[in-house]
Amino acid sequence: MTVLFIALVLILQCCFIASVYHPLDPLSSTEINKVRLLVQKSQLAKLPNLTFHYVDIEEPEKAVVLKWLSSSSSNPKSRISTPPRRAHVVVRGGGDTHELVVDLGTNIIISDHVYTGNGYPPFTFNELFKASKLPLTYPKFKKSISTRGLNLSEVSCIPFTIGWYGEHITRRDLKVECCYRGGSVNVFTRPIEGITILVDVDLMKITMYTDRFIAPLPKAEGTDFQIPKGKSHSDHCNKTGSGFSIEGHKVKWENWVFHVGFNARAGMVISTASVFDAIKKKFRSVLYRGHVSETFVPYMDPTNEWYFRTFMDIGEFGFGRSADTLQPLIDCPGNAEYLDGVMAGAAGEVQKVPRAICIFERYSGDVAMRHTEINVPGKLIRSGQQEKTLVVRMVATVGNYDYVLDWEFKQSGTIKVGVGLTGVLEVKATSYTNADQITENVHGTLVSENTVAVNHDHFLTYYLDLDVDGIDNSFVKAKMKTSRANGVGSSRKSYWTVVKETAKTEADARLRLGLEPADLLIVNPNRKTRLGNQVGYRLVTGQPVTSLLADDDYPQIRASYTKYQVWVTAYNKSERWAGGFYADRSHGDDGLAVWSKRDRAIENKDIVLWYTVGFHHIPYQEDFPAMPTLHGGFELSPANIFESNPLLK
Repeated sequence: MTVLFIALVLILQCCFIASVYHPLDPLSSTEINKVRLLVQKSQLAKLPNLTFHYVDIEEPEKAVVLKWLSSSSSNPKSRISTPPRRAHVVVRGGGDTHELVVDLGTNIIISDHVYTGNGYPPFTFNELFKASKLPLTYPKFKKSISTRGLNLSEVSCIPFTIGWYGEHITRRDLKVECCYRGGSVNVFTRPIEGITILVDVDLMKITMYTDRFIAPLPKAEGTDFQIPKGKSHSDHCNKTGSGFSIEGHKVKWENWVFHVGFNARAGMVISTASVFDAIKKKFRSVLYRGHVSETFVPYMDPTNEWYFRTFMDIGEFGFGRSADTLQPLIDCPGNAEYLDGVMAGAAGEVQKVPRAICIFERYSGDVAMRHTEINVPGKLIRSGQQEKTLVVRMVATVGNYDYVLDWEFKQSGTIKVGVGLTGVLEVKATSYTNADQITENVHGTLVSENTVAVNHDHFLTYYLDLDVDGIDNSFVKAKMKTSRANGVGSSRKSYWTVVKETAKTEADARLRLGLEPADLLIVNPNRKTRLGNQVGYRLVTGQPVTSLLADDDYPQIRASYTKYQVWVTAYNKSERWAGGFYADRSHGDDGLAVWSKRDRAIENKDIVLWYTVGFHHIPYQEDFPAMPTLHGGFELSPANIFESNPLLK
């Protein structure tokens, strides 16, 4: 009887889970634990130094997810069963990288493939931590610290990825650079210059050590980044109720409904976003899946201690793994609600990031729309609406930089994607104490005595699988061309007109912005408004920033996609990471630029838009000892999807 009861409980539990899960829900703690147990019970457990590097949902086929969503929205009682839950897992053991697919319903590892291509999976926190501690017991390093008259107990070491420079790679390496705290909590501002330490991560040992020179240690005074005590963190606005609902990972607010996910690599993921059309009385699809795909952060110092600092943070570390616990009234206002982030650690164990994501209504004080009419006899008519938006936010702290990432939904149907860069600068020690003393290229700005902040870039490439009113879309460049006003019967000599070009293949859609004025549209050629216009969404771009590195420079080869801000590719479920899935020490033979060379057809197809938010950062003294937030981003704005202004409905 007991056995029958247990079986019944398990059956009911499975049925309950199937009814609750959204097909794109991130793996739960229970599922991550199941993955760990299944791997540990398999033949893989015999491999030495078995380590989990990637554990995420194995995304179901898009058609299956859309069918599930359709059945759910039309009649929840007749909803079809949730697609099988599977996990995509990457583990390393015995020097090999294994790609696994784990079926969580049948408890079976259904595939195990050994990856033999270029590049390696992201580093685990355990690996980075262990590598950072190696110098502290290494005799040559201890001697270098003693020679400089420093206290070893005040030294903190930081591991850096090292990229690829044409050499044949046979191992996973990091370089470790060290800093001196000595009265400062701002570790990055006091580098111990001249020492380079190479670490073999799989062996976890130092394989190369150089101490080339000694530079004056920057002072500790004036480096504290902490806000002075007594400064208020009180909320002066946004004190109203939440104004939205969260059911599992599904969020509903005003005229929007969407899904919020989280994984160790991308961090926050927005899926199945639809906007309500008050005239048609239905939700209309906008975005199937959107997230940051990759970052590229090259520093502009080619010297021995700096040349390798060309980071691809998402593929080498992970924004989710770097996600910080959000601080109420600092990172998010008082009316915010929070979601935790869950992922797998190096041993496959569950790791939780409390308050990894916050969601809140924002009253910015901006005007959503207004007008004053004075031409109606005897009347003065004023009307308008205050801007109210819904913000979904996370913060990833990757070493010295803090990335504030926002998805902001507007009642007008616009999605605004914001990127905020803050944190502390990466600096090098120098003998200079005044800019007038500098007679050479120091590759940056003197921001304090003996302290040069190095020039660098930030490129954040977004994956945007737009499905505007359906999956078959086209990319249209609405170019503005100057025309002569001949024979129009007025004194005007010129005007501009719109010439629309529909991209046929991927090569047609690759763009460097700023060369000619144009609206960039994702349209559904199979849907039209009552007036005959194709429905669509417009990409409203930010500053036209692209990489300035030479095409044959090795970091640029790895991140060749940053030469163009806009790409459009044919949808392929496996193509999500712009720098390739295995970004650490990659060779540039996988990723967005490579996929696009196939020049696939993209007209009236399921397509993906890629957009890069870029920053060229010349540091200034105001960026020291901590940076005020630098803002960038883009918008996805309605372009004839509604019959009229949705704010008036």
